[in-house]
Amino acid sequence: MSRVSLFNSPLLLGFERVERLLDSVAKSSSDGYPPYNIERLGDSTLRITLAVAGFSNEALSATVEADQLVIRGKQPEEDNSREYLHRGIAARQFQKSFVLAEGIEVSAAHLHNGLLEIDLVRPEPSTVVRQVKITAGKADKPETATPEEAEEVSVARVR
Repeated sequence: MSRVSLFNSPLLLGFERVERLLDSVAKSSSDGYPPYNIERLGDSTLRITLAVAGFSNEALSATVEADQLVIRGKQPEEDNSREYLHRGIAARQFQKSFVLAEGIEVSAAHLHNGLLEIDLVRPEPSTVVRQVKITAGKADKPETATPEEAEEVSVARVR
């Protein structure tokens, strides 16, 4: 069975990274634990809220690894002195990953009443317009920008 790519158009150049991200999201575990919400708080602010009842600050970690927000919860060793007649409260470890778009930053994380809230900020993108010089003749090999030209482009992005 062949795989159909969404990015097989000759007009979509350089989207291999996006395609890999979509593949990784599709392959990720569909485990629903712990349950979570994603809210839009404003034009450039998001909040992920995870229900992590029973986890302390020390048992939780949130890290940004490459382009993913990874949240882990690790329960302490089980207390063998307790005898349960019924055990319905989940006491298991978890790892939940969220793929972050380029430029998204984690601004804060708070644990309150069993809810872990992680705030994300998306800075306003700057529009970059760059003039491309067209020369006559056949190109032998792809040209790379000189350090001065590369600096011009980075200065244009800042503005």
